[in-house]
Amino acid sequence: MKYKGIIFDLDGVICSTDHYHYLAWKALADRLGVYFDETINNRLRGVSRMASLEIVLERSDKAYGPEEKAAFAEEKNNCYRELLKNMSPADLSPEVKATLDTLRQRGLLLGIGSSSKNTKFILSQIGLGDYFDKISDGTNITRSKPDPEVFLKGAEYLGLAPKDCLVVEDAKAGIEAAAAAGMDSAAIGDAAGCGLATYDLARFSDLLACVD
Repeated sequence: MKYKGIIFDLDGVICSTDHYHYLAWKALADRLGVYFDETINNRLRGVSRMASLEIVLERSDKAYGPEEKAAFAEEKNNCYRELLKNMSPADLSPEVKATLDTLRQRGLLLGIGSSSKNTKFILSQIGLGDYFDKISDGTNITRSKPDPEVFLKGAEYLGLAPKDCLVVEDAKAGIEAAAAAGMDSAAIGDAAGCGLATYDLARFSDLLACVD
């Protein structure tokens, strides 16, 4: 096969938590009197929590210090985690699970490369708590995509060279991160058609044809 391992982004690839993110950021923005809508929310995809907060606060007429910002980020995350409790194995599509199982049966190592610090909690909610071989996420990185750190660490955790890994992403920043890491990439969703990925996927199961 072309690859020894596949590293998946989480949100928008394995499952979708976009709406929960939006609701949590919206609740914070409303409390602070800052305008926030779904168009602004789309700019936050694949971006770290603190960098997302800076985008949310762009329309604020007040300046906040580091301690206040840290408190805002924690407030948002607490709200988000409460919303995530609504997730269940029903949020994992049969197509995604069947494709993952087939990839594993073919002998590929499977990892997660996500900037989210809630990765393990989300995976447990959808029934994949112990499924992936290794997880690289917001708890072990200092730089967000398009920096390649999360994917380079993912490959390191899997014990693989970057060239032996394929990244699956739904955000342009993630595709750019994969390229910077020296990895091929498969784009799905919004990232498909960006012109930067090795493969464009119309649906998740198309991934099977990329690894033969």
